[in-house]
Amino acid sequence: MRYLVTGCAGFIGSTLTDRLLAAGHEVVGYDNFSTGREDFLLLARQSRNFSLVRGDVLDSQTLAQAMDGVEFVFHLAGNADVRFGTAHPRKDLEQNTIGTHTVLDTMRRSGVRRIAFSSTGSVYGEARVIPTPEDAPFPVQTSLYAASKLAGEGLIAAFCAGFGFQAYLFRFVSILGERYTHGHVFDFYRQLRAHPDRLAVLGDGRQRKSYLYVQDCINAMLIATQRACDSVNILNLGHDTYCEVNDSIGWICAELGVTPRIEYSGGERGWAGDNPFIFLDTARIRALGWKPMLSIREGVGKTIQYLRTHPHVVDTHP
Repeated sequence: MRYLVTGCAGFIGSTLTDRLLAAGHEVVGYDNFSTGREDFLLLARQSRNFSLVRGDVLDSQTLAQAMDGVEFVFHLAGNADVRFGTAHPRKDLEQNTIGTHTVLDTMRRSGVRRIAFSSTGSVYGEARVIPTPEDAPFPVQTSLYAASKLAGEGLIAAFCAGFGFQAYLFRFVSILGERYTHGHVFDFYRQLRAHPDRLAVLGDGRQRKSYLYVQDCINAMLIATQRACDSVNILNLGHDTYCEVNDSIGWICAELGVTPRIEYSGGERGWAGDNPFIFLDTARIRALGWKPMLSIREGVGKTIQYLRTHPHVVDTHP
């Protein structure tokens, strides 16, 4: 099969690209490299089944050229900067919502009818039902990032109804593992590498979060696109447990062999829109035969091991 992967040079996108190529598929990678990394594509570039198109998802002309002959789109490109969304409030709209519409309309004109979309478990806001299933009632949105992703989901569902698309909407928890470049594990590691005697933590450290190892995430995505057959398939991707931020601090410190003084900023939220408890019900994806290979602690450990052995990823990150 011939796939288009938008955001192919990102954390999840590059990992997915490698997996698709390893399975013998053709992959057209699409990325504007605003946050994607050239070095994440080193393995992909060795394959004759890979081609790279440099472009923005807002550029419909370049996108249409990349989509020639494509049968399935994995749309992973977008702004993932949740924490600083209020500092640039139009960014989520442009990159996550308008960009998704551009992808969809280009698919319509190109005759491509299948799409998988990287949404987020943050669309549930501060959910009243824990663990949160896919059909939970939606509360008021608490972040511009989640609101933009939810709008993208709505556009995709409308294209399914109006133009006969088939869609897979993946609501992720935070993903960890090799090539991870943003989030609190990355931030904590970078702090502790610079000054192992102290660690600044946003909030009170008691925020409860669920995480998923990146290869487990890719496994779930591939299984879903092979086995789920509805017009619109909405699937939570996460672990069957959660941890406190304080737990992850302990695991990171143990991995690094440090005992820092921890300085909390206070409050149950680390920033505006931070959800103090995210835990998704994953019965729907598990019913398709998927289960995670690694625990959350093992995923954190894999992440720290990767960052320690790839210091250039930390050094060159903005």
